[in-house]
Amino acid sequence: MISIITKYFPNLTEKQLQQFSQLYELYEHWNAQINVVSRKDIDLLYERHVLHSLGIAKVMSFKSGTHIMDVGCGGGFPGIPLAILFPDCEFYLIDSIGKKIKVVNAVAEAIGLQNLKAEHKRAEEVKAKFEFIVSRAVTETGALYRWVHNNISKNQFNNLPNGLLLLKGGDLTEELQEFRKRAVIYDLKDFYREEFFETKKVVYLPF
Repeated sequence: MISIITKYFPNLTEKQLQQFSQLYELYEHWNAQINVVSRKDIDLLYERHVLHSLGIAKVMSFKSGTHIMDVGCGGGFPGIPLAILFPDCEFYLIDSIGKKIKVVNAVAEAIGLQNLKAEHKRAEEVKAKFEFIVSRAVTETGALYRWVHNNISKNQFNNLPNGLLLLKGGDLTEELQEFRKRAVIYDLKDFYREEFFETKKVVYLPF
């Protein structure tokens, strides 16, 4: 099942391959106790959750030392796959549901992720600064922007200016109306061939 990851990310280290390989068993175990991934999706974990999360990496390759916050991380997506892929970056995952953070911490510990911290917290409570903020279908873009616009660092050193990188689906015309001059939309079907990605997008909103 991990072959779908190596198909699009062929240059993974042995450690990364091992970490990605462990995810299925761990999520299957935790999902039986706490529903963090849709039951019908668990068999498609690598395509619909791991590879989907890594869509952000097709748009942005974070440089070493980048700080990234994942807002509303749920069971750890996109944060955990991105933290595996970018071991020299620091990831901070938050969710307002405590039991989901319990799963994130358990999975991170089991695979030996040293560059990830997860806390039961709302976005409005976070005071720290980050170069990028990522999220997957948590809320509409305008609301998220208002929650986190003070958390974007002015420290610029990546190939793209600091900002939001959001995994979205469907028609975003109305949702992105207020950001139409700034938002850049990337279609994941340009990077992945699977049918699931036909309507999936990464929205980049520079600050």
